[in-house]
Amino acid sequence: MKEHVFLPRKLDVAAFARDGATLTGEWSAAELQRLADSGAPEAPAASWPAVRWILTGERREPRGAEAQVWLHLEAEAQVSLTCQRCLQPVQEALSLSRWYRFARNESEAAELDADSEDDVLVLSRSLDALEMVEDELLLSLPLVPRHEVCPQPLLVPQDEAADEPEAAEERPHPFAALAALKKDK
Repeated sequence: MKEHVFLPRKLDVAAFARDGATLTGEWSAAELQRLADSGAPEAPAASWPAVRWILTGERREPRGAEAQVWLHLEAEAQVSLTCQRCLQPVQEALSLSRWYRFARNESEAAELDADSEDDVLVLSRSLDALEMVEDELLLSLPLVPRHEVCPQPLLVPQDEAADEPEAAEERPHPFAALAALKKDK
């Protein structure tokens, strides 16, 4: 029997699950362009550690139902994002583990997705694992990246009016002219 050679950029998910195959690998963070673009400009993706991933296919055969195609993805990455407090790069460790169930068509996927907490995708003969890993890592990014304790505090610009309290007192009140008109009547 001929053993399949599975390519992560053109993965035949049905055959992969039928064989119960596993793929592992690493990609440089710069290869995941959208993830690299989300990073801090001061720490380019070329300096980040490689993104590690594992894909495992599984064919489940529940009693009294047709066989199901499943895919398990695990990935880890270390990214540099911009801290929203101090605006300096902050290192974030991303780690994910996801199961995907595959359906034959869009309508079946929509029906299964409504009834399941698992991710449901439409089965295709050519799944790009790099895109899948990148999508999941992007979804794992923190909404507001920040240091636990910022290495240097952000300097807040001083308001010139706060420095000179006399200047604020000398400025006429915007409604002073109205008050003067009201007194004249």
